[in-house]
Amino acid sequence: MTSQTKPSSGSGTITTKDGTQIYYKDWGTGQPVVFHHGWPLSSDDWDAQMLFFLSQGYRVIAHDRRGHGRSTQTDIGNEMDTYAADVAELTAHLDLKNAIHVGHSTGGGEVARYVAKYGAEGRVAKAVLIGAVPPIMLKTAANPGGLPIEVFDGFRSAQAANRAQFFRDVPAGPFYGFNRPGADISQGVIDNWWRQGMMGGTKAHYDCIKAFSETDFTEDLKAIDVPVLVMHGDDDQIVPIADSALLTIKLLKKGELKVYEGFPHGMATTHADVINADLLAFFKA
Repeated sequence: MTSQTKPSSGSGTITTKDGTQIYYKDWGTGQPVVFHHGWPLSSDDWDAQMLFFLSQGYRVIAHDRRGHGRSTQTDIGNEMDTYAADVAELTAHLDLKNAIHVGHSTGGGEVARYVAKYGAEGRVAKAVLIGAVPPIMLKTAANPGGLPIEVFDGFRSAQAANRAQFFRDVPAGPFYGFNRPGADISQGVIDNWWRQGMMGGTKAHYDCIKAFSETDFTEDLKAIDVPVLVMHGDDDQIVPIADSALLTIKLLKKGELKVYEGFPHGMATTHADVINADLLAFFKA
């Protein structure tokens, strides 16, 4: 049984079957839109989308993945099957029907697994994958275009050695494309990424690197039977487009691909006006 505390402010927690508390926000009325954040962030990463779609008459929901943000800093269950099961408990508790699920990066993997496993019986209307990790990031014999394991071992080493510095370097560099010549750098955006990251638990973040890099979503993508919009920047330095979106679109039954020239991994923040407009068009289509 899922228990819940939901104050009138529109946020609260559920307690999952294994005792983990999942924090969430739930604002407005209308068709539900559920936002799934990337590693190592929180539901706060969707501020620009939550405000916009609330103003457009949607019910907007975003949760902090277990181990992230304000949710329990658990040392167990930091893998995709449990992440998706947590979402299933949340959506069942809120009794969401005809919902649109939007996932960024790791959250895109979470959306793919959730929709494939739990999206039946009218729960899900559409899905969106933004800069998302599927089908699989890791280079393998079956995925020769992927990133070598040494890349992700480097993430783990940097986090273990000095998480606070690592969580400065990622947003100040490749995540938002702030390392590109002429980039419009926002210190506030960098600081907010760091703030969100440092709220979470280092064990969960460490484990999640394996979850986002080694999980194979091929069969999930094939199983999804609702319209899916795949959005990806062609200058994504975190999840390179050639081995993600360009492969994902081939596996989806009802997929639509939009490629954004020069946009970075964190384009929903740096180019929120463009992304929000395209999301709204897809939602209304």
